[in-house]
Amino acid sequence: MSLSLEQITAALPEGGLFDGGWKFSPEPLRLTKAEGRFITSLGHPLAHFQQACDELYRRSASGKLPRWIADLLDAGKPGWMADLQKKTETRADFPRVIRPDLILTDGGFALTELDSVPGGIGITAWLSRLYADAGYPVLGGRDGMIEGFSSVLPEGGAILLSEESADYRREMQWLAGEAGGGRTVEAAESYRPDGRALYRFFEWFDWQAIPEARHLAELAAAGGPRLTPPCKPHLEDKLWLALLWTPALKPVWEKTLRGSHLARVREIVPPGWVVDPAPLPPQAALPVLGVNSWEEVAGFSQKQRRLVLKISGFHETAWGSRGVHIGHDLSQAEWSERVHGAMADFESQPWIMQEFREGRLIEHPVYQDDGSVAMMRGRVRLCPYFFTDEQGQTALAGALATLAPADKKKIHGMRDAVLLPCVIE
Repeated sequence: MSLSLEQITAALPEGGLFDGGWKFSPEPLRLTKAEGRFITSLGHPLAHFQQACDELYRRSASGKLPRWIADLLDAGKPGWMADLQKKTETRADFPRVIRPDLILTDGGFALTELDSVPGGIGITAWLSRLYADAGYPVLGGRDGMIEGFSSVLPEGGAILLSEESADYRREMQWLAGEAGGGRTVEAAESYRPDGRALYRFFEWFDWQAIPEARHLAELAAAGGPRLTPPCKPHLEDKLWLALLWTPALKPVWEKTLRGSHLARVREIVPPGWVVDPAPLPPQAALPVLGVNSWEEVAGFSQKQRRLVLKISGFHETAWGSRGVHIGHDLSQAEWSERVHGAMADFESQPWIMQEFREGRLIEHPVYQDDGSVAMMRGRVRLCPYFFTDEQGQTALAGALATLAPADKKKIHGMRDAVLLPCVIE
């Protein structure tokens, strides 16, 4: 049971699904039963983690928790946007799609991002159907992704896709067509409200390029046509991955999030820090790093630099691995420059740093350009897609594995990567 290259290419929609393409495999990625159980059960804890993040932000903004939390998350964002996400009317609004980016490591999974506006939904749906029809029991089922996305716009609606996200236009058009029900893809820059529910496929940092962005967010908050994911840019910020480990917030997290959910999230999120240049008292140290200042971190040796520096979210480089810098891949001068740059950006565009978790090496069969099959050695990023329905239930709909060559530290949808659905052994 395997897919031929001819079967795969013949099944591709006219024009393809994504600019740049990717490599194909005759087989899906196999996960162990334990890995499959872990992935399948992850949606509920992650949904509750997002809700806890929103609660911490709101309590901080209202003065019930230290104000620095909300101030940090509002940094660099326009005032109207920060004000809108604090409104009581938006309290119950959460992303209907959750996609964690998980690196498959020797010790389990390591979460690098929690994406609420993810690409790959259409590609994962197409791959799931293709391999299911070949007889593979794909994770999420043959039509899980189509059904999951349909639940986000249960009565039809428009997918607003920006020029910034143009690479994903073909896959979203295919997805809309397969979902049916009057769902269409519209250019976000020229869209005018027509009363339909809306799926936002643009990033909030790009709001000024989309004339109706603010109006649509305000209409949704006032009870007008639903906009999902909602105007809550703080939930799309990587800062939460560092705040999860901030010592001063430990008791707050323990009171806000159920113990089992907190343990599950901490199990996959590597320790992290907000790059805050404020001086520490002489007797204090950055947790785990064990130093008294970011200046000392900037001077770390290559062996000490198994760290990742990431821009936090409200910026054009905050997606697609463009604002990610891996410490031990940089020279000492480059590392120092990046850390000092992050310190200088703190007031307007915060950065975080996390421990680097190495992906484990696997081998998988891959079609070559000449149609032959060869074993490829590489590392895997696993992206499960969870959808939340009208009743608030979050469930797995499918998973996309990206197998990147072994020499790549950043794993994303590059031309020499392989995109695969998943099965459980």
